[in-house]
Amino acid sequence: MATISFPHNHQSSDSRRGGSHHHRHGPVVEEIEGLIKVFNDGCVERPPIVPTVSPTLHPSAKATAFDIKLSNDTWTRVYIPDAAAASPSVTLPLLVYFHGGGFCVGSAAWSCYHDFLTSLAVQARCVVVSVNYRLAPEHRLPAAYDDGVNVVTWLVKQQTSNGGYPSWVSKCNLSNVYLAGDSAGANIAYQVAVRITASGKYVNTLNLKGIILIHPFFGGESRTSSEKQQHHSKSSALTLSASDAYWRLALPRGASRDHPWCNPLGSSAGAKLPTTMVFMAEFDILKERNLEMCKVMRSHGKRVEGIVHGGVGHAFHILDNSSVSRDRIHDMMCRLHNFIHP
Repeated sequence: MATISFPHNHQSSDSRRGGSHHHRHGPVVEEIEGLIKVFNDGCVERPPIVPTVSPTLHPSAKATAFDIKLSNDTWTRVYIPDAAAASPSVTLPLLVYFHGGGFCVGSAAWSCYHDFLTSLAVQARCVVVSVNYRLAPEHRLPAAYDDGVNVVTWLVKQQTSNGGYPSWVSKCNLSNVYLAGDSAGANIAYQVAVRITASGKYVNTLNLKGIILIHPFFGGESRTSSEKQQHHSKSSALTLSASDAYWRLALPRGASRDHPWCNPLGSSAGAKLPTTMVFMAEFDILKERNLEMCKVMRSHGKRVEGIVHGGVGHAFHILDNSSVSRDRIHDMMCRLHNFIHP
């Protein structure tokens, strides 16, 4: 899920993380209502606000999905369109996707991501590898970035292995790779791309063609105009107080919101990045910050395509099923297809 904040009445079923015995863990030191509680002794409670689902898809979905465990902390969910599975000679672009959740909540198994990425794989005609990475505050940044780089390394090794590779990997074209994500996941996609392009490690085995940032979660000590306009938050899933709490939980202890992982605008680290597509939402408190990011990237000579969807808020593509949202999602899918298949 994206960086969200809204109330609900669920209680955690995980007794290890507190259950009903909150007093055993001391006072709550950080809370985003309905999503996460952090107790004084370090215990973390995440109520099950979104159902998790298996990778099984109905035949009408026109895709196949399955999970692959990479380590005790990291796994991926792979989506392959039926059109590719049916033809041995067909290879498709590979899109590596990072879910949102303020670095603190969310899962590649959440139903909202499962549905969105199934549609994305089919409509944008690409193989999607959805990454389930370690969460803060148990694993503060750069843990999620490290996991992202490790997944890319694993993908490259799968296709270059002398011992052969799994059949699904033969459907992936590593000369046509995209990193993508929404909200905090877009931040991860950006930072993983920075690391990959700076290292030059995969220049002969992987061609990173583009980055797709959907409502990217960045911040800063100085407030933007859209962050100050709190009435926007009523039409959007992200509030300023939730945003600040996520950063306190995710950044290294003692870091401010001007840390380059939160506020990369003062850094030239992204100067080597490939073509980037940035989706923004009219009622998102991050809109102005995202617009400024597009401007800065263009000043570095990068080709940046910025799209602002009107009438919708943060992470509408997974949280909002209104007719307005469905219309914007259709537009998003068309643009993603054209970006991946220029």
